[in-house]
Parts: sequence; structure tokens; C-alpha cells
Amino acid sequence: MNRQAMWTIGLAIFGLLALTEIFNWAHRSAPNSTAVSASTEQSLSGSDRFIVLASWKNEAVLDRKTGLVWERSPNTSFANWSGAQQHCDILALGNHRDWRLPTIEELASLVDPSVPSPGPTLPAGHPFTVNTAFYWSATTDISNNANAWGVGFDIGDVGSGGKNAIDYVWCVRDGEGLEMTPL
Repeated sequence: MNRQAMWTIGLAIFGLLALTEIFNWAHRSAPNSTAVSASTEQSLSGSDRFIVLASWKNEAVLDRKTGLVWERSPNTSFANWSGAQQHCDILALGNHRDWRLPTIEELASLVDPSVPSPGPTLPAGHPFTVNTAFYWSATTDISNNANAWGVGFDIGDVGSGGKNAIDYVWCVRDGEGLEMTPL
């Protein structure tokens, strides 16, 4: 691998870690009313972070670290950025609506940088069925409004791509109203 590629990968990892830390700091600073009762939901063996929500037909997963609810098995079809947002806006999953495309900070919070390629670069014990590919975020690249940020779960990198490109969609929603037990 040439020096420029190594520099680019290192810079991407540093940026991802910085974004994740900013996101985590913001969530630690804000009050979190999001919670799930362990007695009414299926907890995953090997991981206290993720809880498969049985009352949502096992189609959604609560991330106790962030209070967000994720699709357990995101749609395997592709969409451009606008189509990705529309897909999440109309999604009805686990008898719930109000799904949306995640921000780059939210999407990057799922990455475990210690997981080697080919990934998926998700924490051990995760319950997701995802592709090791690039997933859209709702965050526009402010240096080029024709691009949006996303995460490649093959190597856990954060990158910006043209909004007309066709990539994967992983929807999220806030977990408000759920009762959570502490980690």
C-alpha cells in the first residue's frame, strides 16, 4: 500500500473516532429519557449494548449506548441520497413509524474500529444483518453540497459521496418512550 493511501486511511480513522467522541459527549451531556425494560425485551447474549425489541416483532434493535432504535435487517436494495431519505420517511417497521436517515455521528457510532476488514465493522455481539458496504447518512458535506456523508462498514471508514450515487440505506429512530435499564 502506498504512503498516500496509508495517510488517507489514517486520517479517515482519526476523523471517525473524533466524530464518535463528539457524538458520545453530546449524548452524555444531554438528559436521556430513552429506555427499554430488560424484562419485556429480548437481550442478546454476549452484548449488553444492543437489545432486540421483541415487542417490535424482533425487527428493531435498541442501542443502549445512544438510545437510538435501528432496523435489525436494513433493506438490501440501493438508493440515491434522496431516495434513501424517502425510504426511511415512509418506513413502517415493527408497527412503528417515524424512521429517518441517521446523521453521520449516529451512523458512525455503530463502528468498532478494532474489527478488521472485510467487516462488518460492528461491535462484537451485534444482532444486525447488514452488508459490508457504504450506507448513507442524512448529513450533507458542507464543503460540497452535492455530496453527503456515509459509513463504509467494510473497513469502518467515514466518507463523502455524490448524492446521485446508489448506496445502501439503514434507518433509525429515536427511542423515546422506551424504558431502559442501566448498562
